[in-house]
Amino acid sequence: MRFGGTLAVLLSAWFMAQFDFFVVNVAAPSFERELHASPAALELIVGGYAFTYAAGMITGGRLGDRYGYRRMFIGGVIAFTIASLLCGIALNPAQLVAARLLQGLAGAAMVPQVLAMISAVFPPDERRRAVGWYGATGGLGSIAGQVLGGLLLSADLFGLGWRVIFLINLPVGLVVVPLAAWLLPRVEPARRSRLDLLGAAGLAIGLALILVPLGLGNSAGWPAWTWICMGASVPVLVLTGRWQYVLGRRGGQPVLDLALLKVHSYLAGVGAITAFMAYFASFMFTLTLLLQGGLRLTAFQAGLAFAPMGVLFTITSLLGTRLVRRYGLKVVMIGGAVTASGLTLLLCAAAAGLPWIIASLVLVGLGNGLVIPQLIGAALVEVAPHQAGIGSGFLSTAQQFGGSGGVAVIGAVYFAAAAGGDHVGAIRSSAAIDLALILAVVAVVDYNRRRAIRRTERAATSRTTGTPGA
Repeated sequence: MRFGGTLAVLLSAWFMAQFDFFVVNVAAPSFERELHASPAALELIVGGYAFTYAAGMITGGRLGDRYGYRRMFIGGVIAFTIASLLCGIALNPAQLVAARLLQGLAGAAMVPQVLAMISAVFPPDERRRAVGWYGATGGLGSIAGQVLGGLLLSADLFGLGWRVIFLINLPVGLVVVPLAAWLLPRVEPARRSRLDLLGAAGLAIGLALILVPLGLGNSAGWPAWTWICMGASVPVLVLTGRWQYVLGRRGGQPVLDLALLKVHSYLAGVGAITAFMAYFASFMFTLTLLLQGGLRLTAFQAGLAFAPMGVLFTITSLLGTRLVRRYGLKVVMIGGAVTASGLTLLLCAAAAGLPWIIASLVLVGLGNGLVIPQLIGAALVEVAPHQAGIGSGFLSTAQQFGGSGGVAVIGAVYFAAAAGGDHVGAIRSSAAIDLALILAVVAVVDYNRRRAIRRTERAATSRTTGTPGA
């Protein structure tokens, strides 16, 4: 198997999905000006993709387990490319919203297969390297959405304006599809069963009842329906979980494999990744608001401010796997501490101007690269190969749910604080919440590190005494 070629094909799709998640942030003024998009329409253009992407991720992972990761990956890339074309030719806000919803669904079919293929086909040494590249690519896609998106809008290629940020996916898709058909190995599912449509619908509805109010609540002034929907999500998700348990006991194949929740490293990884993505997505969003709304930078200038962060993130994420293998999870904790120092600098020095903001971004980029790829790898380390699709889908759902929730909740805090024009005070408020989230991630990593040490000590004692370990 060609490690480099196979990984490049897989990661190109992951890059596209992350790029399209973030690029619309810098294009929002263009949608408002050229399409006459209302604030509610802008929320749906940005958040609609995130919702269908997150809501469909677990089902996408299960479909990969059922029909094969290669087949689902290729179908997802084709669908994503077509949806991107529909976004690029949209004539009004309603068409663009519909196309973005389709694009999110296509991403949900495509992205879980990336981690699933990495987990299922690469041997352990190559898998660790691949996960490192996966983390680096996700971060680069996020930051490229800001930097490259601003550049594309400023260049106005072929007079296409904002449309080019979607149409750029077409040549990528046309190259990736034949390469995927040539390079990706066939991984046949261990067994086939009927898809759990009731479970899939329950998860989608439950997530919708949370994500839609979070996405639209702030601009609507948090009316009663937003709170009713979020309250209704609890019984829907509880009943869906109960159905998953019953179906599993009957010998069926539920859309959510509850056995995964018994894997301690996986469950802890999901929690840590959710908290990290809530911080990271909201940080990117609110800082963009500060740079463009508070400091009056253009989309391109604001994007360039993120460039040092992207470069350093890439370097440390690629070094992180090697460092963790040698020094253990202390490396991840150090990375979290560096990120926390960057957020603290932003809290203290945001009013001092752009150079200090960029200095905080440098520290955040350095720290993030040591954290997020290792969280992903640690979460999947004990997941069985036949659970790779659903495990990756649930992990990706947690990432998107954390990101969407973080943008909605912490973004609302920013908007409330900036209502009087105090953007510096607003970024301080949001950065304080981000700091608390990254410290929570460090605490979870430290707990897992101590638990791993105790497990190793028990195993050593067992070998010495000849008695089974606890």
